Amino acid sequence: MYLVLEGIDTAGKSTQMQALRALFPDACFTKEPGGTAAGERIRELILEMGVCSERAEMLLFLADRSEHIEEVILPHRSELIISDRSVISGMAYAMVKQAFELDELLRLNRFATGGVLPDFAVILKLEETELMRRLADKSHDTIESRGTEYLLAIQDELERAARLLSIPTLVIDAGLDVGTITEQIQEIIITKGES
Repeated sequence: MYLVLEGIDTAGKSTQMQALRALFPDACFTKEPGGTAAGERIRELILEMGVCSERAEMLLFLADRSEHIEEVILPHRSELIISDRSVISGMAYAMVKQAFELDELLRLNRFATGGVLPDFAVILKLEETELMRRLADKSHDTIESRGTEYLLAIQDELERAARLLSIPTLVIDAGLDVGTITEQIQEIIITKGES
């Protein structure tokens, strides 16, 4: 099973990944962007240096995604894979920018993934007040620096992107207790893994 955790920055994906590592120690844990050696360099370029061209930024994310599928996802396809972000985030970020036609985005992402998509997605969703509180407590990368309104717009597009890609999805309130969220994700993994 290829499960992905989705959500905007500060939604709690890293916290849940840590909790899931303890519950499923034999699973393959990964992330996008940066789940490979090449991906780490691409992640650094995008998040720390930034690029001026929106097309260049999207193509970098697509290159990372393609490498990630080839190097991490396909070799572990028979195992439980849990990823922090996926093609869903890639679609959502690009959709917010409205710099690309939707059919173009779908075509490019299907090309980059070779049609290999997550089996299930969990989207951690934040209310605006909680997002603002969490952002105030941390330093910001180039994405987070674009502001609350931008992040909330991305959050709205995460569900739409999952629907467009026909990926089954559960939306969880990211403001819930950490343990409660972990239990819900664990239940999905056990239930879907048995089906």
